[in-house]
Amino acid sequence: MTAIQICALISIVIAAATLYWVGYRGGLADGREDGYGEGHSYGYTMGRDEASAAYATSLQKMSDQCRRTELLLSREPQDRYTLLAIAEKLKLAADTFRAVRSESQATQALALRDQALDMAALMDHFELKGDAA
Repeated sequence: MTAIQICALISIVIAAATLYWVGYRGGLADGREDGYGEGHSYGYTMGRDEASAAYATSLQKMSDQCRRTELLLSREPQDRYTLLAIAEKLKLAADTFRAVRSESQATQALALRDQALDMAALMDHFELKGDAA
């Protein structure tokens, strides 16, 4: 090979490498832009949908809490005393069932008594908070 042919070969290799490098860098930049754009729009859509679902869930919880509060507010103090009286009658029933050796009935009566006392305690706490305000 002559010197001119060697220089031409080197020039062709350098030109091909330069062309490949420019194409590679351009494709890489275009790919990043497309990927970022698609990822951004997908993330934005997913975030908006998740926020909407969370808002709906939060709104439902708040409306349920409001309904429960209105229910408590509509109760009269007499309801608490009625629950306490029911609890005392259930204790008497449990003692009677124990006397006749019916432990399962006594256990059920005591469980119901505990539930009635818990309900009365919830109403009592609510009244205390309402009186303090």
